[in-house]
Amino acid sequence: MVRKILMGSVFLLSLTMMSACASRGYYGGGGRYYGPRVPPPAPRYGPAGYAPGPGYVWCDGFWDWRDRWVWSPGQWARPPRARAAWVPGRWDRGSHGRYEFRRGHWR
Repeated sequence: MVRKILMGSVFLLSLTMMSACASRGYYGGGGRYYGPRVPPPAPRYGPAGYAPGPGYVWCDGFWDWRDRWVWSPGQWARPPRARAAWVPGRWDRGSHGRYEFRRGHWR
């Protein structure tokens, strides 16, 4: 059972790393990523499960553009400092007609 979970985790991690290189959008600097001219689907919501330990915060998932819209699931993370708050990433319609993604960050 543990072996299956470990192998599944390794597979998902490698898939995530490979797919990050396949994006057709482009990074505009300043935490912005420019994607397509079509809006992303509505966010997905579901149970986050239990935090892996005390002090963890749930960081919501988001839609990512990789030649098509792909859901990037949320994850549990530890804040980098006391009283830090997670600001989720979001897609905004840019003035140039393309959607731009503003990455999530700790505030």
